[in-house]
Amino acid sequence: MRRVAKDDDSAAVKDRPGHLARLGTFYRQVIAELRKVIWPTRRELITYTWVVIAFVTVMALFVAALDLVFGRAALAVFGGG
Repeated sequence: MRRVAKDDDSAAVKDRPGHLARLGTFYRQVIAELRKVIWPTRRELITYTWVVIAFVTVMALFVAALDLVFGRAALAVFGGG
């Protein structure tokens, strides 16, 4: 049995925009969304940066302390060479 192409399918493909048109639409939408963003002020940005640096430093010290404690515990249990 032969398949007959429908006119509706071919019309839908012809009406669809091309790759470059869709790419252009995508970039226009991205720029429109970025304009809606409420960007932090310089002072807020500096404050947030220092908060992140302090938090990372505290967490690094915490992990280092845990490593030291568990390392010494492992040496005590299994013996040091």
